[in-house]
Amino acid sequence: MNNGKPNWWSRPSSTPEAARIPTPSPADEGDGDFPLPAPRPAPGQEPADLTDPAPAPGPPAAEPPAEPVAADAGPAAEPPAPEAAPAVELTKPAPEPAVELTKTGPATEPAAAPPAEPAPPAPADAEAYAPAPQARQPLHTPDEYRTPPYGEPGPWAPAPPVQRPPAAVPPQAHPHSQPHSQPQAHAHPQPQPQGGAAPWVQYDPWSAPGTGAPPLPRKKSRKGLAIAAALAFALVTGVIGGGIGAYVERNGGITTVELPQAEAGDTGRAPDSVAGIAASALPGVVTLHVRGNGSSGTGTGFVLDTKGHILTNNHVVDGAASSEDISVTFSSGETARAKLIGKDTGYDLAVVQVTGVSGLKALPLGNSDNVRVGDPVVAIGAPFDLSNTVTSGIISAKERPITAGGEKGDGSDISYVDALQTDAPINPGNSGGPLLDSKAQVIGINSAIRAAGGGSGEGEGEGASQPGSIGLGFAIPINQGKRVAEELINTGKATHPVIGVSLDMQFQGDGARVGEKGKDGSASVTAGGPAAKAGLRPGDVITKVDGQRVHNGEELIVKIRAHRPGDKLELTLSRDGKELTKTLTLGSSQGT
Repeated sequence: MNNGKPNWWSRPSSTPEAARIPTPSPADEGDGDFPLPAPRPAPGQEPADLTDPAPAPGPPAAEPPAEPVAADAGPAAEPPAPEAAPAVELTKPAPEPAVELTKTGPATEPAAAPPAEPAPPAPADAEAYAPAPQARQPLHTPDEYRTPPYGEPGPWAPAPPVQRPPAAVPPQAHPHSQPHSQPQAHAHPQPQPQGGAAPWVQYDPWSAPGTGAPPLPRKKSRKGLAIAAALAFALVTGVIGGGIGAYVERNGGITTVELPQAEAGDTGRAPDSVAGIAASALPGVVTLHVRGNGSSGTGTGFVLDTKGHILTNNHVVDGAASSEDISVTFSSGETARAKLIGKDTGYDLAVVQVTGVSGLKALPLGNSDNVRVGDPVVAIGAPFDLSNTVTSGIISAKERPITAGGEKGDGSDISYVDALQTDAPINPGNSGGPLLDSKAQVIGINSAIRAAGGGSGEGEGEGASQPGSIGLGFAIPINQGKRVAEELINTGKATHPVIGVSLDMQFQGDGARVGEKGKDGSASVTAGGPAAKAGLRPGDVITKVDGQRVHNGEELIVKIRAHRPGDKLELTLSRDGKELTKTLTLGSSQGT
């Protein structure tokens, strides 16, 4: 060895080295590098005395090592003393100097080597067996696995743990068999690791496979643990983040939301605004519910005075069989029964009265003659039984002649109205409600709407072919409504102005033509009536009333009923191709 590093031999040496290595003494067993077990003699055989009586100068021959003892056994018992035998003297050359191995650390406990075969008893002639120096033979045949021979260091290998086999029992040997040495384990000292690590152990090349050190436990991959931890963290954070996101999306945030809002201010409105008009008029508007003759309906009315008189349309209460079938609900929610005072089909107006109700507010009446096209108006009613509904618009036309009703077929239920036209939305249920001007005064009674595709185009609110407003609503002028309401309250009946002629309603020309005969075959011009006194004849065609053009008989009736009985009218007529002007005073007839 050189500086504690082993030399490497690739093949066995030609000269056996075992003969040159002295056997360590038992006293040096703890510090020896190559302990060899002492062979035991077979029963009945005495061990040969191999001690040289006159050793050559040099290191003294080592005594055979003692028998190995197990790690946990007590002191080994001494073997029985063999019987005395004649000494045999063997001649051996001078031993070469023993190879000295340098150890880097404290010697470890030597591993037990396989026991060597016991030497056979020496023959009588011991000198014949003395090997000659020039004819030395190897102690064993070369190993086919290229294992170095006994006495030479083998290749370095990781040292297995210390093995402590039990004491080996030497096999029986024949007395005349040749001595044969088993290869002895050759342990090489290994450098001691720094830092107080465990000492190195000897390597046993003849030990059974798998008897070395147990495999070190495989370390767990920290990379795999880190990846698993990262995935778990991502999963947890994803679930938490999703829950927080869903909560924020549904609730608009994780904190209380406070939106900016204007402070409470003045709630008053100008009297001429829609809000001001509605606030002033709503306490005087009522909703009527009528049942009778297997049907029911809803309409609107407004209070005329503090006595409980309420004005509405005739077609609203016409289905009531008695006063018990009419109920009135005020804007405050109070309900009362109403009694029918009077009605008129030709004007489509009716008056009912409630009793026992205090705090009634009558709506002020305006003047429909002062209305101009474009004036703003407000309509209040209960369309489709939605009470206290307020809509607004303007006056879109004046003196629009319309007819409504006619369900009976004999003309007795037809209403002729010289109406105010408005684009304020009016729907079924608004009938009988007030049409108010900018001063919150009543200027009309909402009565009819134009129905899309409805034949003649006119229809009252409850019987329109298309329910719902299309922006064409019609109201009875309040001047006419006031006169009729007074007559109904005072007499229960309303009077109609007449001129005393029967008109040809089938005439297709321009204007209203006086018929040749009346309905019952009588004269078409009533004798002594207003027309007869003014000089009108059968066949005359009336084209104007007070300078306003009329195109048919219905328009002439509407123009006449817009006046009171006793009013004077100027009629323009055509007779035999000539235009004539006649003046007459309107007569009176009892309405139905």
